[in-house]
Amino acid sequence: MPRSLSTARQYAVSVNSGGSTLAEIDETTAAVLRFGDKQLATFVTSFNASDVASYRIVGTKGHVRVDPAYEYADTLSYVLTAGSKTTRKRVPKRDQFAPELLYFSDCIQNDRRPEPGGREGLQDVKIVRALYESAETGKAVAIAPLPQERYPHKRQKIVRPAVTKPALVGVASAGD
Repeated sequence: MPRSLSTARQYAVSVNSGGSTLAEIDETTAAVLRFGDKQLATFVTSFNASDVASYRIVGTKGHVRVDPAYEYADTLSYVLTAGSKTTRKRVPKRDQFAPELLYFSDCIQNDRRPEPGGREGLQDVKIVRALYESAETGKAVAIAPLPQERYPHKRQKIVRPAVTKPALVGVASAGD
């Protein structure tokens, strides 16, 4: 999502059902992130809800729904609707972690600044902290914008073969 040149504002609400296994955490959090005057992002995350891993981006000319969106050992797919035209596409599974490690290792070995850099990571931490503050106070929290950075170029793309889903040892799946 493009970063706004004006201050971003975050608002969050967290709830807990009182179950003993989740008593010490924010069980479910809903948030609205506002970027300038024209862009909103909304999300809900929960440790006590059905296993859903999708997102939707809605614009003025269409929308895209990615489902599943976060699996690392399964094929990903999306549906793109622009005007009256709808396209369905599946993206082959591949290893997403190995390319990240290879790229980061290469940056260290060759004394190059990785993209995205540490400033983006720090901004992510500021956003999460603002969401916690908003959930505690019930008020929106403003965050100063991050100056526009360089973004990764597609020539940096590294592809590695897909991984298989590991076997669980002595535990149940989080979705079970």
